[in-house]
Amino acid sequence: MSRVKRGTVSKRKHKKVLELTKGFRLGRGTTIKQAKEALLHAGKYAFAGRKQRKRDMRRMWIIQLGNAVRLEGNSYSKFIAQMKAKGITLDRKILADLAVNKPEEFKKVYSQIVG
Repeated sequence: MSRVKRGTVSKRKHKKVLELTKGFRLGRGTTIKQAKEALLHAGKYAFAGRKQRKRDMRRMWIIQLGNAVRLEGNSYSKFIAQMKAKGITLDRKILADLAVNKPEEFKKVYSQIVG
């Protein structure tokens, strides 16, 4: 059986990992063993971060909407309850965007919901 040299395959694998960890601090960006471990952790954090971003955005929309409704003299929870009672299905993202970027449009929507 002939001898198999695996240098090129290893080099390619290592190069791929080091390319992904470029910019990491200390040995985590240069040493293959540390880079692999750092890459695994980075993947876990990235996955969790994608879920966290959705929560953060919803929290931000609720805060923006709450502030806009408070200016009208109402509370967020009462506003949402009135909206559900009337069967209006605008989501928090759209309402928050209206409240921040087009306040006069939001006031029209608000008056239809509350009034």
